[in-house]
Amino acid sequence: MAVHIRLARAGTKKTPFYRIVVADQRSPRGGRFIERLGTYDPRRTEIRLDVPRVRHWISNGAQPSHTVALLLKHPALAQAAAPADAAK
Repeated sequence: MAVHIRLARAGTKKTPFYRIVVADQRSPRGGRFIERLGTYDPRRTEIRLDVPRVRHWISNGAQPSHTVALLLKHPALAQAAAPADAAK
């Protein structure tokens, strides 16, 4: 089973809101998912993410989509994702 970390659209017409989810590659965009990792609101540029779970899924072979990979490189998330021992 090929697992991806990708965006699942929620929200209403002309008001996009996305959930960052782990899903099987073959499932539809808004369909079933394995785990919800966070949310992304492009209108307010707000990203909420469970960083330890993202690390867990990536270490177990989940591939982030292109858009999620760009979100993971966001400066605010880069500080939160930095290992605790690297700050010393």
